[in-house]
Amino acid sequence: MAGQPTVFLDRDGTLIREVPYLRDAGQTKVLPGVAEALQALNRAGVLLVVVSNQSGVARGLLDEGDLLAIQHSIDRQLSRTGARIDAYYHCPHHTSVGIVPQRRQCRCRKPLPGLLERAAEDFSIDWKRSAGVGDDIRDLQAFAAMGLPSVLVGTGKGRSAKQRLAEVGLDADLYCAHLGEAIPWLLRRTRGEGAVALTRRPDQSRP
Repeated sequence: MAGQPTVFLDRDGTLIREVPYLRDAGQTKVLPGVAEALQALNRAGVLLVVVSNQSGVARGLLDEGDLLAIQHSIDRQLSRTGARIDAYYHCPHHTSVGIVPQRRQCRCRKPLPGLLERAAEDFSIDWKRSAGVGDDIRDLQAFAAMGLPSVLVGTGKGRSAKQRLAEVGLDADLYCAHLGEAIPWLLRRTRGEGAVALTRRPDQSRP
């Protein structure tokens, strides 16, 4: 059975407004143009998977119920334009703060690729026609660990991440001001028409 082209998406700063340790679903705001961008990918038959670090759970600042309410808020806002997210995965852990069992070494906290590996257990993914989108170097590192090209968006932390990459002589596969600007490139990738590849990748050390 053929796999499905997939776009992996960071959540905070990429899809929704960046709010540190967002807990209140009422503060959830999908960024301008995101719903329309996701709808274009939906129409192309692309699987959309959110992969997000949520160490606020380990820190005791929010819980799984809060995360579910935020997801429902995102889904409601997207549904106004007919867009949808197919799956959400998050890492509730932190390596050094919080309480056990959330305070621990794990494989799901980006820049490690455990969330993408979990998605691969649940879905048949065509990795050669897939890509990632995020606003942080850790996002790009997690995507690169699975051999995926990626887009760095200038929303959220994206502009500062671009500067940090430039300081060490690196660049993302593609930099766009926002998700909507990346859609032509993502559609070409998910159709199997190729994508620009990095000649050097950010290393796997945590920024």
